[in-house]
Amino acid sequence: MASYDVIVIGAGPGGYVAAIRCAQLGLKTACVEGRETLGGTCLNVGCIPSKALLHASHQLHEAEHNFAAMGLRGKAPSVDWKQMLAYKDDVIGQNTKGIEFLFKKNKIDWIKGWAAIPEAGKVKVGDEVHEAKSIIVASGSEPSSIPNVEIDEKTVVSSTGALELPKVPKKLVVIGAGVIGLELGSVYARLGSQVEVIEFLDKVTPTMDGEVSKAFQRLLKKQGLNFTLGAAVQGVEAMKTKAKVTYKLRKDDSEHTVDADVVLVATGRKAFTDGLGLQALGVEMTDRGVIRTDKQWATNIPGIYAIGDAIEGPMLAHKAEDEGMAVAEVIAGKAGHVNYGVIPSVIYTHPEVASVGQTEEELKDQGRAYKVGKFSFMGNGRAKAVFAGDGFVKILADKDTDRILGAHIIGPSAGELIHEVCVAMEFGASAEDLALTCHAHPTFSEAVREAALACGDGAIHA
Repeated sequence: MASYDVIVIGAGPGGYVAAIRCAQLGLKTACVEGRETLGGTCLNVGCIPSKALLHASHQLHEAEHNFAAMGLRGKAPSVDWKQMLAYKDDVIGQNTKGIEFLFKKNKIDWIKGWAAIPEAGKVKVGDEVHEAKSIIVASGSEPSSIPNVEIDEKTVVSSTGALELPKVPKKLVVIGAGVIGLELGSVYARLGSQVEVIEFLDKVTPTMDGEVSKAFQRLLKKQGLNFTLGAAVQGVEAMKTKAKVTYKLRKDDSEHTVDADVVLVATGRKAFTDGLGLQALGVEMTDRGVIRTDKQWATNIPGIYAIGDAIEGPMLAHKAEDEGMAVAEVIAGKAGHVNYGVIPSVIYTHPEVASVGQTEEELKDQGRAYKVGKFSFMGNGRAKAVFAGDGFVKILADKDTDRILGAHIIGPSAGELIHEVCVAMEFGASAEDLALTCHAHPTFSEAVREAALACGDGAIHA
């Protein structure tokens, strides 16, 4: 029986970061992972492989639509789908091996297998029981489905199956207009699929700032994605090579069917805690089926902590990473902290969409007095030079104090640009602070400065 200061269950972004930080703080650490590779959903079947396919398909889009205008002549490349998948798999391999290297470097034991917690202070993997003063549950999440829809990962797929289809489908129906559905829908639309997105609510990416959501849908429609909103899917009938999706429109209860070669179920994710034995231990869960924790990520059972997708909050890899760092600090007797008001979110379509802090709708609901600074990328020289003038930056600031309350960006490199606002918000900056900071020219980031200027006397290039 091996004995540790900390055993982390799950080697996704939350778990492996927690393990590395624990080791850095001098704690004897092990991490339990049942997959053949480290990195969890994110590195193996989530964020990283989807970004590889988004990058490859965007290059195709550039060749088909923009090369000729730049004087680059020749036939657009044809798609070698097998090679594209091989490139994606190579990217996964490089990243997962990188985590393995970091484990060795930090002297973290990788216990291979699936974990259960028979009692506080003990973790069972296979026939072996290991002891630990502290246990961190970082078991992540899995795709969730809806009634009358059975995922077979062939014709009816989750995001996992959508990353390894044997061929590019002629017709792809996506159920759910959230991040995963729109990213993967974009990939296949660029590769030539006819893509139809069916969404229960009346707008895409429902938690996003309303103005950004409308602009986003309009731009995706221009790229060939079709949308059926306000539609409740009744069921999916999978046949040998095709599937039939039945849905009811909420406005008039009329029933419709649509055929597809592949159906992608992108209706969100749910915490994955199966087999851990939490119920028998008496670990408190919330109504949403996630582990209940206090502000120090501790469960109601002493010595057992939980982070990431297994607990409340947005299911984002970087949120899990922040909690992994913080809980390690807590266990080591330091003051771990996560600022939940400054956790950015990004959609890696083209244009990218990124946000941090509060939306206009949330501020209105609170009755908070605020001001809006907006700037269009059409006024940004660099964006126009690279065919990326669509979209805008929107900054929300307190009407009286000018403190930045939120930012919403749709446009080129939005996922990178959002972080200067994150840093500003972390320091409690005003829009004027951002507006008075010199930004290099020509860069996309000038649009952020211009939006900050628009919170005051006005943007220069508007």
